Amino acid sequence: MSVRELVVLGTASQVPTRHRNHNGYLLRWDGEGILFDPGEGTQRQMLRAGVAAHDIHRICVTHFHGDHSLGLAGVVQRINLDQVRHEVTVHYPQSGQRFFDRLRYATAYRETVELTEAPVSADGAVGSLGSCTLEARRLSHPVESYGYRLIEPDGRRMLPDRLAAHGIKGPDVGLLQREGFVRGVSLDDVSEIRRGQRFAFVMDTRMCEGVHALAEGADMLVIESTFLDEDERLAVEHGHLTAGQAARAARDAGVRHLVLTHFSQRYSEPDDFERQARAAGFDGELTVAHDLLRVPLPKRR
Repeated sequence: MSVRELVVLGTASQVPTRHRNHNGYLLRWDGEGILFDPGEGTQRQMLRAGVAAHDIHRICVTHFHGDHSLGLAGVVQRINLDQVRHEVTVHYPQSGQRFFDRLRYATAYRETVELTEAPVSADGAVGSLGSCTLEARRLSHPVESYGYRLIEPDGRRMLPDRLAAHGIKGPDVGLLQREGFVRGVSLDDVSEIRRGQRFAFVMDTRMCEGVHALAEGADMLVIESTFLDEDERLAVEHGHLTAGQAARAARDAGVRHLVLTHFSQRYSEPDDFERQARAAGFDGELTVAHDLLRVPLPKRR
């Protein structure tokens, strides 16, 4: 049975707290896993969350600030220590190649795993996960930063009552799916479009076109909301979003499930983020993330 869920490993911004580790998010997607932004302490959080090195098939780093990347050294070494048998691909801004190199070879260890470097230098497709396409979009932050989006292609759902009404059964169903027509009956007559799922991941950024492009039509949007709305000036100055800004972007993009994360240490009441997101007009599923939380993707419509 396929599983599609987000495992939250850490939710703090620049400074971790007693209850929030630095960033780290694992997306489980049909037997494969994408690890986003492994901040310091991610390896420890993986243990607490029941995530193994073998669960990681791809790593996506949005940018090279420490709270989003200092855990990369430990994760890479753990992948090698556990002798993961599959290839692991790592995406990161190409402009940060020197930082990636330092983290990959921060200390001595024995390399046992095929680790493929796939740096990102422009908007567009950067890889695939099965039939799904992984895209990157440039964000607006003091250092080069990219958000990521996973897009599943649309499929077809066969409708049993229509098949029966047209007398289509057995091998003819497969023939109809392959050829598009059987005995004057078209695929459109007995099926409907099954929209593919979309997952978007947006970290440190001001509001920009990249945010809107990544969020568009997402079934789940994981997005930073470092500040509350009353501190919007600080958000703009440091290249971040507020809870209200994130929620309005999700509302306008038709997001089904909004996950807010990456919270400044200055705030102690998570409910304030939910209140401001609702006040901004977002009425879909809403999660204010906390460490070790598991969030399933919404069921298909």
